[in-house]
Amino acid sequence: MPELTVDGVADALSAHGYLPDEGLATAVFLALALQRPLLLEGEAGVGKTELAKVLSRWRGAPLLRLQCYEGIDVSQAVYEWDYSRQLLHLRAAEVGGAAAASVEDELYSERFLVRRPLLRAIDYGEGPPPVLLVDEVDRADDEFEAFLLEILSDYAVTIPELGTFRAPPTGPPLVVITSNRTRDVHDALKRRCLYHWVEHPSFEREVAIVRLRAPQVAESLAAEVAAAVEQMRSMELYKPPGVAETIDWAAALASLGRTTLDEHTVDVTLGTVLKYREDQERLRSGGLEELIRVALDRAR
Repeated sequence: MPELTVDGVADALSAHGYLPDEGLATAVFLALALQRPLLLEGEAGVGKTELAKVLSRWRGAPLLRLQCYEGIDVSQAVYEWDYSRQLLHLRAAEVGGAAAASVEDELYSERFLVRRPLLRAIDYGEGPPPVLLVDEVDRADDEFEAFLLEILSDYAVTIPELGTFRAPPTGPPLVVITSNRTRDVHDALKRRCLYHWVEHPSFEREVAIVRLRAPQVAESLAAEVAAAVEQMRSMELYKPPGVAETIDWAAALASLGRTTLDEHTVDVTLGTVLKYREDQERLRSGGLEELIRVALDRAR
């Protein structure tokens, strides 16, 4: 494999459908070179989760996703025992007259271990290190965040009945942690990770992203849509549109056979780009005509 460079990372991500800016390409390069977790913060819809998916495709490695939520614990994140299978095995052993000590040892063997994403990412066996996506860590509680930090410090998991599982010599997983910043992630976890704030793309880069992800959209329409979305983001909306909404809206307009924005088309397709009724009403009350005028001027 050729030596990895920042430009090489940017080219590889672009070839797999993700156009990073230089800062993000540099952060990914360093995460790979230093084998450090990468913490991505930013508003919803800027492409944090998508980056992990693209890294998985580029590296030819499995993607293991841990979706965080309030109350998540070890049994959902690391491992648990398959109690129903253990019970069936115990009943079968009783019928067969097996020795109690032997049955007890068998109950807590890997045969009955249910591996969750964190354990699967660390003890992945052969092949390239997987990409571990810890999505929306800000939704989890402090206790889980502390537990995650402990695992990422040594890339090891201890199961009392079986011992300690460690990452193989081929290296630890590539860890991507995302946060929408609904709360602050603790400093200890940030210190363990490389950090990058993911911004909404510039106008020019968003046009390029639309053209890459929705090649059926004409360049002029892609520019108008990106300009209109840029204008929406400058308004005080409850949920400003992300890049995914820009792509969806451009693709929807192309599917309708539109080649340019007009007031009626924008009005009937707002649900593609704005997902809250209050945001749609705010845009309509401000005048769709003005939004389109600004977008057309910007796109020229």
